[in-house]
Amino acid sequence: MKSLRTTLFVVLISFSTFAFAQSQAAAPESDAQNAFTKLKTLAGTWQGRATLEPPNPKMDPGLMQVSLRVTSRGNALVHEMTGKDDSNGKHKADPGGTDSDHPITTFYLDGDRLLLTHYCDAGNRPRMVGKISPDGKKIEFTFLDVSGATKHGRMDHAVFTIIDADHHTEDWTFLMPGNKPMQGHIDLQRVK
Repeated sequence: MKSLRTTLFVVLISFSTFAFAQSQAAAPESDAQNAFTKLKTLAGTWQGRATLEPPNPKMDPGLMQVSLRVTSRGNALVHEMTGKDDSNGKHKADPGGTDSDHPITTFYLDGDRLLLTHYCDAGNRPRMVGKISPDGKKIEFTFLDVSGATKHGRMDHAVFTIIDADHHTEDWTFLMPGNKPMQGHIDLQRVK
């Protein structure tokens, strides 16, 4: 009788595990999950020209390189941006050096929200909430909050537009002191 109860218990546990797995597999992805999945397709190295609006010759970013990598078992996407010198194709900043000017941005899910945390060279960390467009080609991030001092300004808005597997654009809005917006646009091609 004891072995029959044990067998019955094992069978019931197996059925409940199977039923739980089926219910999890059938659950549709949320908009935040869809947006995060879409962003992760950008993993790789990208290069393209950046422009500012309003134009500022002293701050002209020129040729940029963007690296995106999925990390933490698929739970985070890391975005790193570096400038390049047009004349010889070498990076302007020495990564890891004291003059490094290559901000890091992380993307991750927090419940039913897609969040972005931007580790800005202005010395602060704004967070933004992402929303995917109905056609799935654009992910727009709006300001949520910021940690750190904002006397030098802060990042306020970002839009990623996926054109195809090898081409996307990024639009970043930075609020200068006095809340004057400066917009950066980068047209990126995948480096093969």
